[in-house]
Amino acid sequence: MKKTIFLLLFLFSISNNAQVTIQQTKEDNDLKLTALPYYSFGKGVGLTSPDSLFQLNIRFRMQNRVSYVKNDGENSAYDGQIRRLRLRFDGYVGNPKFLYAIQLSFAPGDVGEVVEGENINIIRDAVVFYRPNKNWNISFGQTKLPGNRQRVNSSGGLQLTDRTINNAKFTIDRDFGFQVHNMNEFKSKFSYNLKGALSTGEGRNVTGKADDGVAVTGKIELMPFGAFEKDGTYFEGDIIREKKPKLMLSGAFQQNNHARRTQGQLGNDLFEKRTMRSVLLDAMFKYKGWAAMSSFMSRTTTDNAITYNPNDISEFNYAFVGNGFDYQISYNTKKNYEFIGRYSLQNVGNDIEKLAPKVKQYSLGVTKYIWEHAFKLQAEINYDTLKYFDGNTKNNWYLRFQVEIGI
Repeated sequence: MKKTIFLLLFLFSISNNAQVTIQQTKEDNDLKLTALPYYSFGKGVGLTSPDSLFQLNIRFRMQNRVSYVKNDGENSAYDGQIRRLRLRFDGYVGNPKFLYAIQLSFAPGDVGEVVEGENINIIRDAVVFYRPNKNWNISFGQTKLPGNRQRVNSSGGLQLTDRTINNAKFTIDRDFGFQVHNMNEFKSKFSYNLKGALSTGEGRNVTGKADDGVAVTGKIELMPFGAFEKDGTYFEGDIIREKKPKLMLSGAFQQNNHARRTQGQLGNDLFEKRTMRSVLLDAMFKYKGWAAMSSFMSRTTTDNAITYNPNDISEFNYAFVGNGFDYQISYNTKKNYEFIGRYSLQNVGNDIEKLAPKVKQYSLGVTKYIWEHAFKLQAEINYDTLKYFDGNTKNNWYLRFQVEIGI
């Protein structure tokens, strides 16, 4: 971390004293990189060489939160943490058509616990792009797959303090591989985007686990009334206050062959590989401060989801199969106070219904946007009901306050 701080100070020193100019051009890297839909307000700190042979853009963001948690059968507890702390670097080298993006994470919840024999999860994105024109993006490296809308959006562009329970279980998240995006967005007429990916299927920062399975992902996005203002599909809530109704419908499918982990690109290791299929459907609507979102997510396996330890059949693990629905509605006032409600339903598959509960989640939140999504205050109350196969139930809830700030 000391080295990172030193690097930032060094770069600021260069920008103030050396013959390097800070500028924004038509080829500014903040033109949309569709595989990296970070929320951006402003341009961050940018350095462009005098001969325009390279550009470096620097950003950071952090989320600090405190929660009061009461789980059924447990004592109440307070939790305070740095939920996210990210550094992002992007730009081009040699020609604005050849771009790069790097995102690093440092918060404990991002990195996770250090496990012997496993890699540290500091690197979130490390990807190279070729953008021949405004319609095509071709990328190689580690980044988010074209999956469900809420996962594709940056966590900095969320209305509530976290994503849904279904995103946590059914998302396809990040992976290493190739992606091709064909973008066809127009302000006031029918628009569509086509996205595809061929990746390892193992998730991020995985080494030494080569096999004969890959993941294939495809996605289509339709905007019948034209593109959203300021790339509004890439953040939740109508903070722009769309003057005309805007609608997006999207669908994605992935087949992850011979997946090793319980959630494909995420989760613990299985005792046997499983081929998994995911279906991800989304809808988003915005108009005059009102916003609504809904989604459907599912995962199935070609074989039984439960896997057993061949050396001890009493030990097992399972792929998380099932489906879920999310419904979210909000209104943002002219003074940028937003009121949000969300309902989620999660159904587990038949293979694992005796091992995992059916869950319902109810969330209410208030967000005050100070500098759009880049600087905001969020308060949320969340209530979960868990229903188990044997008829037992649990009721959990939490109250949370969070501050997000970044550039």
